[in-house]
Amino acid sequence: MMDTAQTTPDASAPAKAAMEIGDIFNILPHRYPFLLIDRVLELVHMKRIVALKNVTITEPFFQGHFPGKPIMPGVLIVEAIAQAGGLLLLTEVPNRDEMLMVFTGIEKARFRRPVVPGDQLRIEVEVRAWRVTAARLEGKAYVDGKVAAEATVTCRLVPRSAGSGAAEEENL
Repeated sequence: MMDTAQTTPDASAPAKAAMEIGDIFNILPHRYPFLLIDRVLELVHMKRIVALKNVTITEPFFQGHFPGKPIMPGVLIVEAIAQAGGLLLLTEVPNRDEMLMVFTGIEKARFRRPVVPGDQLRIEVEVRAWRVTAARLEGKAYVDGKVAAEATVTCRLVPRSAGSGAAEEENL
């Protein structure tokens, strides 16, 4: 992968102040119950994104994780990091309706504190490397200013028409 210093615009690039749910729907293919981004507070093209996820007791995963002591699954927090990163990257893809941004790896995932109903995740993702079809992103999810989880994720842009299953895995 190419170092972001070669592909990232000047750090003074203007940030988009906000992105509402309708804007998110126009970019990410995810929908309820799997869309884990509610709002974008900041987006610096090809560099970083800050997004929010409001965690409510009505989330379907709380029925079984864990009854009587609801805790947001760590893998879903990492998925929220990946969705925020995908949202950042897909803003740069002109034919994004024909493409999917898929996970290709998770590294250095750490879970620091439980996330429970009523919490608001502040998800901060920074691009560490990016080329036309792949990226490495570092993300942290905060609750009340404290790190709840962090991970490095890698992803790849693939055509939606590529199919599914084993044939697609060979392309990654």
